[in-house]
Amino acid sequence: MAKRVYFCFHYQDVIDFRANVVRNHWMTKPHREAAGFFDASLWEDAKKHGDIAIKRLINSGIEGTSTTCVLVGSQTFDRRWVTYEIMRSFKRGNSILAVHINSIGGKDKRTKPLNYLGVTFSESGLTATLHDKIEGKWIEYTDVDSCASYRTDGVAQKYCGKGFHFGQFFPTYDWIADDGYKNFSTWVG
Repeated sequence: MAKRVYFCFHYQDVIDFRANVVRNHWMTKPHREAAGFFDASLWEDAKKHGDIAIKRLINSGIEGTSTTCVLVGSQTFDRRWVTYEIMRSFKRGNSILAVHINSIGGKDKRTKPLNYLGVTFSESGLTATLHDKIEGKWIEYTDVDSCASYRTDGVAQKYCGKGFHFGQFFPTYDWIADDGYKNFSTWVG
């Protein structure tokens, strides 16, 4: 069965059409089930809304999805709202994957993988704290619900009292090198 996928990306990658290559690849498949996903992303230009309205748009876009796909371009992780989308998705319990899109259209620029975002779990595993790595330092990330920490349903003992970057939990793929057109449905599977 096809998953409802939330795509997060830097808006410039939509303008450059790289994000659209991934988001619209289903159109050349026989049906949505073959593509393996339904797109639940937002298309509104964030600059037209205030912060609270943007968060509401993102939250409603993520609601009802099971997977968040981060389309990673050169400046993706410098974007505040991409970070918010990833952190909100993690807190909600979505599976997360990253797909590098710089190889689409011949671009070859610096990208940052998911290991610039992270979480620490309390000794009991009943609370988690979100972190963002900025200029080489881990900073508590408070944009989601105005607080970095939140209650969990408990985590496995191996995670208690430890910190992790999201690259340790979630896979990263390259659209071209890993043949995203053919394999995307298995990535979100």
